[in-house]
Amino acid sequence: MKFTKMHGAGNDYIYIEDFKGSIKKPSQLAVEMSNRNFGVGSDGLILILKSKNADFRMRMFNSDGSESEMCGNGIRCFAKYVYDHKLTDKEELDIETGGGIKRLKLKLKKGLVDAVRVDMGEPVLQRERIPMIGDPGMVISEDLHLPDGVTFNITSVSMGNPHVVIFVEDVENFPVSKYGPMIETFDLFPHRTNVEFVQVVNSREVIQRTWERGAGETMACGTGASAVTVACVLTKQTDRKITVHLKGGDLKTEWDSRSNHIFMTGPAVEVFKGEWPE
Repeated sequence: MKFTKMHGAGNDYIYIEDFKGSIKKPSQLAVEMSNRNFGVGSDGLILILKSKNADFRMRMFNSDGSESEMCGNGIRCFAKYVYDHKLTDKEELDIETGGGIKRLKLKLKKGLVDAVRVDMGEPVLQRERIPMIGDPGMVISEDLHLPDGVTFNITSVSMGNPHVVIFVEDVENFPVSKYGPMIETFDLFPHRTNVEFVQVVNSREVIQRTWERGAGETMACGTGASAVTVACVLTKQTDRKITVHLKGGDLKTEWDSRSNHIFMTGPAVEVFKGEWPE
């Protein structure tokens, strides 16, 4: 089985074409291939599929085998794969995901995709749609009380997948590995949640660390950067157009006031190709 390893700002995935639907146990395959000691090593597996409603369909599985609705870094690499591997010659693509159809604009360099601008769609702010247990309404600067007695101020957003954004003073030294899994699996989130820990640098820059649902801390998270942008605006901490600094690199995001859509631009890189025994 042929595969390609790719990453977007260090958020790495394994890509496999499955136009014939021959992969019957993708969750199990994701766990095996994602293992960084006994497999290829990645944050997850992404399948490239046919779509009746868009140019292609993307299915994304985390390294623990759970399926996620959407991945911002993953979809940029998806676009690079289908263009660079000559599955399409379009420079604008519609990709079907579990979080809806996303429109992508490719930025080329010497005939290959160098970066991708993704229309991430409108953020979902209604508590019941994120989803999050509790009274209907938006979750902006709300206290979250953890069992160990610690309280965090949270803002919740869905970008096709759920996110909780927490602002901290020193994100580099924040114990993400301690509080990330506690919040991910907290009983307020019926589908679990991604967790972003964010330090605001100024009105145009933030530093983000992400605890990804089903994968642990990752080098970057595109849907997370989009959710962070929304949370920053809702809490009046930044402009609508910002640079998000992540461990794996920078993403440019904008919450457009006219369309209400989030736009995210970032790199897409092919690392290597290989074969996995079937």
